[in-house]
Amino acid sequence: MKSSKILSLGAVALGAAVLAYQPAAYAASDFYKGKTIRFVVGFGAGGGYDAYSRMLAPRFAKELGAKVLVTNEPGAGGMRALNRVAIAPGDGTLLHIVNGTGAAMQQIFGVKGKRYDLTKLQYLGIIHSSRWQILVTPKSPYKSIADLIKADKVFNWASSGRSSMGTGAAVTCHVIGLRCKVVTGYKGSRKAALAVAQGEMDAMYVSETSADKYHRNKTARVIATMNRKRSVLFQDVPTVFEQLPNLSKDQKWWIDLHATMESLGRILVAPPNTPKHVVEILRKATHKILNDPDLIKEANRRRRFIGYQTAAQAMKAVDAVLATPTPAEIKKIKKLLLETY
Repeated sequence: MKSSKILSLGAVALGAAVLAYQPAAYAASDFYKGKTIRFVVGFGAGGGYDAYSRMLAPRFAKELGAKVLVTNEPGAGGMRALNRVAIAPGDGTLLHIVNGTGAAMQQIFGVKGKRYDLTKLQYLGIIHSSRWQILVTPKSPYKSIADLIKADKVFNWASSGRSSMGTGAAVTCHVIGLRCKVVTGYKGSRKAALAVAQGEMDAMYVSETSADKYHRNKTARVIATMNRKRSVLFQDVPTVFEQLPNLSKDQKWWIDLHATMESLGRILVAPPNTPKHVVEILRKATHKILNDPDLIKEANRRRRFIGYQTAAQAMKAVDAVLATPTPAEIKKIKKLLLETY
């Protein structure tokens, strides 16, 4: 991770933000004076979403002049909290970090109990998104995708339900042409990673930030990035496109589709009916906070990285995932990700 480069880019953005958003700072303090904002986390305490929320909450409090309280409301892979945010009053007193990838998949799959529409939320920006990795057991003889293809065996992939771990494994096996079994019974990525470390499972598919942790702990080994670009945390690991230069049009479509889903990352949102002027205050605050060199430095230290993308970029990515695929393609996606492995 070239943190000095990231810091310098953040400093440039911050300089522009200070000049551009000084009037908004006055508007924010005027509107938020005496108010309390609830920063809702759709997962339990101690995880990545909780860590990001607690790192950002005091900065929003300072920028907006409001009290900000983090509340954990776990359930159904974040769906329970998102359902409630989708119908919450749009009074500017609720923020939420969405698992954009998981939420988009739940919407595509038509998961029972889903009551939100991801396209209707008020987007404030993407905090961070990952390029996802293929990991194998530490002592695995497989060091590349070519090694996996040559192996005459069924690969067992550890997954926590039909999460990105499971769908990513399914896409990987389909694209590469592997014989696979995706085991979805593990409660969280930590349990799945432990199964891989102990040799109970052959492989897993995780975000680059999770892969960074397991790689540094020597509990798993990264062999490929499932993206057109290399991971910023594993710059020496070649992508699937580099390792398989003769991919077909269909193979590329699958990889790009799933990579776009993954690019949704951790999206910061407000309820759908939040007034336009309040959304603008929150977007400007988000822009300033996520370009703050001090925050970026702290995030790097915590290994909770910032990769800010604007609200417009977030909306474009959501549209690419939910509005672009044809009905026939949606049917194909559901068949592979829900029924094949």
